[in-house]
Order: sequence, then C-alpha cells, then structure tokens
Amino acid sequence: MAVEKVDTLVIGAGQAGVAMSEHLGRRGLSHLVLEKARIAESWRTARWDSLVANGPAWHDRFPGLTFASLDDEAFAPKEKVADYFVSYAEKIRAPVRCGVEVKSVRRDGDAFHVETSEGVIKARNVVSATGAFQRPVMPALVPARPGLAQIHSNAYRNPGQLPEGAVLVIGAGSSGTQIADELLRAGRRVYLSIGPHDRPPRRYRGKDFCWWLSVLGIWDLKVPAPNTEHVTITVSGAYGGQTVDFRRLGNRGMTLLGRAESYRDGVLEIAPDLMENIERGDASYLSLLDRADIYAAENGLDLPEEPDARRKEPDPACLADPVLAVNLTEAGITTIIWATGYTVDYGWLKLDVLDEKGRPVHERGVSKVPGFFFVGLPWLSRRASSFIWGCWHDADYLAGYIAEHRGGQHADIAASAS
Repeated sequence: MAVEKVDTLVIGAGQAGVAMSEHLGRRGLSHLVLEKARIAESWRTARWDSLVANGPAWHDRFPGLTFASLDDEAFAPKEKVADYFVSYAEKIRAPVRCGVEVKSVRRDGDAFHVETSEGVIKARNVVSATGAFQRPVMPALVPARPGLAQIHSNAYRNPGQLPEGAVLVIGAGSSGTQIADELLRAGRRVYLSIGPHDRPPRRYRGKDFCWWLSVLGIWDLKVPAPNTEHVTITVSGAYGGQTVDFRRLGNRGMTLLGRAESYRDGVLEIAPDLMENIERGDASYLSLLDRADIYAAENGLDLPEEPDARRKEPDPACLADPVLAVNLTEAGITTIIWATGYTVDYGWLKLDVLDEKGRPVHERGVSKVPGFFFVGLPWLSRRASSFIWGCWHDADYLAGYIAEHRGGQHADIAASAS
C-alpha cells in the first residue's frame, strides 16, 4: 500500500482541529485533518440531549462566523454547536477526512510515521487536537450490584433513560449541576454530592460573566493560582442562563451532600464539608462581584447596580443539618451518575512528550520533540485555552510557529519519508 505524505497532520476535528486548519490554511501551509468520527462528534454523541453551551453565542464562537438564526445573548444547543463547526470547516475549506482513526504516531527519521485505520501517513509536523476530555473518570467507589445503575455523565441523555427511583449525582461542576437540576425538574428525587468549586454569576450589572472575565483579564491569566488548576467551575447556560445557586436547589427539594468519601455495606459515607464547599463557592462569587464593581467605578461605566445579587437564600435543611451517610436502598437510589470529569488518553502516542502521569509536556503547545504540537488543552497558554475562542488564538500561535520554523514553505517530505 502506498504511503501518503503530508506536510502537517492535525489529529482531531473538534474546535481545536478546525481552528488549527484555519490558521495553517491562512499561511498557505499544506495540511490534512483526520477525524475518527464526524466533525465535532462529541457535541452530538457524548453530551445529554438538552445541553447548551455555557457561554453566550457572541462569546462561544470563532471570530469569522456567527451562529445562524441565534441571538447573540442566547446559549447554543449542542447540535447547533456541532453544526457551527461543520459550517466553519466548510467556510474555510478545511481538508478534513472523517472516519479515519489514528492508531499510533512515532518518529521516523525527519518525519512522523502515523498508522491510521486507512493506512500509513508520513508527516513532517503533527498537531494533537484531541483535547483533554478523552476518557471518562469513573471512580470505583461503589461496587456494582443488582438494582443500581451507574453511568458517567457522558452516557446520560435524559431523565426517561434512567430506571425509576431516586438519583445520586456525584460531582457538582457545570455538567453534574445541570443534570441534577434537569432531573429535579422532571420530578425525580435527587441527591447531589458537592465538592470544592468556584461559582461565578451568570450575569452581573447587565453583562455576562464571560464579558467580565475578559475585561478583568481573567481569561488571559497565564498560570492558575496555587492549588486552583483543577478547581471545578460551576456555571450554566440552561433555561436561558441562570446563576447556579445550590441553596435554591436545596430549597426546591434537592438533597445536597458533601463529597462522597467511602462506601461500606450499602451505605455511602459523606465528608462533613458541605458548608465549607458552599461557602467557598459563595466567596468566589462575591469576589467577582467586588472586582466588577471596582472595574465599573474606575472606568466610569454606566452599568445598573444590582444589590440583589448579594442576597443569599435561606439555608435549606440539608445544609443546616448535613447528611453524613446515605443508605442507598433506604433512600430509594437506583441510579448513580458520576459527573467526575475526564482524563487524557494518549495510548496512541509513541513519543517522549508526556510526563510520568501521562500528561502532555509542552511550552504553549510546542513539545520537546521537534514538529509535534498540542492544541486545545486547558492552560495551554492561558486560562481561556480550552474554550472555543481561546483555542482559536492558540492555534494561530502554533500555525505561526510552524510557518516560522519552516520558512513558510510547502514541504516536500518525500526524501525523508521514503
């Protein structure tokens, strides 16, 4: 079988891969994008039915295209987000080849040897645009047993999918909180396990929190504050976009719990940290309001004051008198949804570009192996890097780096690849 030769190979056609293609194309750099499924596939098949983007349409997009038939302040449904990236790829004429899975990447002289489901490709440069959300993390805390379904949040679709009975959602980031809220609205008895988190306002003084993070320079932070790199952010665009308020959820009937700590004889032991975690979220919320007020005053912004934003709802009973143990049978819990995030999976990568924990080692996406790059990862260059508009800017930098280190010329790698 003939070996295909390309200049730059981009692996993955989600938001990062499409952005990378745009910036390579703008510089006249020959490239190919491989996608094992469809463009932006995870938005279609690894998300629940009612999911919408967590940022408004004016924010969660690339500069070159707006969302069709969607108000700028609206939150795009997941299918519309996927359609957006398909349209964007068509707009820039991205050379995307779908249905091709990359099996391995290794160095071969001056080129990379890439084994795919459709044969071998030799590439001078390779960009991993597979993102950080590759393998669901599902702790083995509660053993399998009859009458108890356990799924990761990536397998949740809607309330009707679950067996009758109460539902325990473990993890109160954006996904876990939105799923728990949806189940509560569907009439389910819901328990939600809450860990440490930051909780921004959805809107404040007439501006979305995405706007505030921009003008306050938070999106552009280069490194996280100590011990905050993996802090959960709890925000939602669901139901038109509302600030997440755990007290409100508790007062509506949801049972709030601290972190799930251990399990024995049908009983889930809960850490006594619920109030601490809620108050931490309150502190992050109020801190952003304070910074916004200072910014508005210093810059003479005519934005309406919003004193009600600082008022707290009464503590629900489950917060005032926290539950420290849950007997799953007695509580009628028939489903556990693990909203516990993802980890990277680079089993296909046969290069020395990962640390001892399997995490990418890079400088702004540039690995220590010449010609190999990462894009679309959290904190690749700044806080915004894993978000839609953030990865677009990182892709611009990496495409410029590739052009600069190759003189901007199209490569003929036949000699090195043969």
